[in-house]
Amino acid sequence: MAVDTQAIETKLAAARTRLILDQPFLGALVLRLPMHPADPAWCPTTATDARAFYYNPEYIRQLSIEQTQFMLAHEALHCALSHFARRRHRMRHKWDLACDYAINPLLIDEGLTPPSNALHTPLYKGMTAEEIYPLIEDNDASRTLDKHAYDHDNQGRGSDGGLREDNLTNRPPAADPQDGEQTEDGKQGDAQARSEPESGGGAAEPEPLQPDEQETLNVQWQQRLAGAAQQAMQAGKLGGELARMIDHLLQPQLPWRMLLARYMTAAARDDYSYMRPSRREGDFILPTLRSHQLELVVAVDTSGSIKARELAEFIAEINALKGQVRARVTLLPCDTALCAGAPWVFEPWEEFTPPEAIKGGGGTNFWPVFDWIERTGVLPDLLIYFTDAQGDFPSEAPHYPVVWLVKGRSQIPWGQRIQLN
Repeated sequence: MAVDTQAIETKLAAARTRLILDQPFLGALVLRLPMHPADPAWCPTTATDARAFYYNPEYIRQLSIEQTQFMLAHEALHCALSHFARRRHRMRHKWDLACDYAINPLLIDEGLTPPSNALHTPLYKGMTAEEIYPLIEDNDASRTLDKHAYDHDNQGRGSDGGLREDNLTNRPPAADPQDGEQTEDGKQGDAQARSEPESGGGAAEPEPLQPDEQETLNVQWQQRLAGAAQQAMQAGKLGGELARMIDHLLQPQLPWRMLLARYMTAAARDDYSYMRPSRREGDFILPTLRSHQLELVVAVDTSGSIKARELAEFIAEINALKGQVRARVTLLPCDTALCAGAPWVFEPWEEFTPPEAIKGGGGTNFWPVFDWIERTGVLPDLLIYFTDAQGDFPSEAPHYPVVWLVKGRSQIPWGQRIQLN
């Protein structure tokens, strides 16, 4: 069945106009993406490369006008939330799933209507893609709603792993639709001409972003996100979970390792002594560094929510830090009770490694760790608890500092919280 190209373009323009009127924040972001028909061979639904919105005309024809609005906003949020720049070391397919799981609930809460195959589960509501990612199984075969065309698993290779001839040249980013002369229907004429092949079969699959281009687009989209959010808030048309997500993303972000190092360094008490030395050493009084050995208690939630890889990364980080601050580590694995054989004690010069005897898998109760510390009379300079924070907390904070390294979105009643993922 032949697709009426003019009807599809009119449908997309109408959907975009509705977004501008009803959802000014999302509409402002959608306006930043030139719209190009794409070759269905690589774009079965819609796609973005952080430079443009690509669509399969036949797919758009089958959508309602409300679902078309959803797809426009979906691609715009991928760009505005800089999903193309935040993947880093993560597996591409899992990251793509996490991004869709993060975006779709936001749009549904805004009253938009998703296509039937949109990934959505209440479990991930209000979570960022980084928080969702470790909760997805490595072999999850779910499919994303769209094509995330801003990178490939291997630079210079297509999705099938084969070397792509059209990757030998670096394609420049499409122009911003508000930065140049537009056609009457609001499209960037020159950008569209560059994107579509002469055959007229739709735009070819775009090149993955180069590192410098990725960084440039990341800065541009953060500026666009902040500008659109400010305008929408001034108009009183931005709130709820979407506003909280934007506020979180616009805050300066520090890796959990850096935050953990800050807390451990602050807990280590290093000072200088000016005590008079022995006469045999001369008459000069010079400062000498006196380093207090840090008593560090590390508790690990073994209820089953923490994966072995995540535990290994956490322990490796503690091992690296404890040598820098001269810390003796007491390890307390716990689910509803302390693990048999606990505690394990590691001196500053000993490697901090997880004992093979660590077992768990039951529920989560935080009381046993604090009860053990009180019962034994240990006076920790710092307690670090690695957990998903879903358990029974003591009603009051102890007299020593506690840092919770939390996987997931659960909150804590007291102490300092560091987001793991």
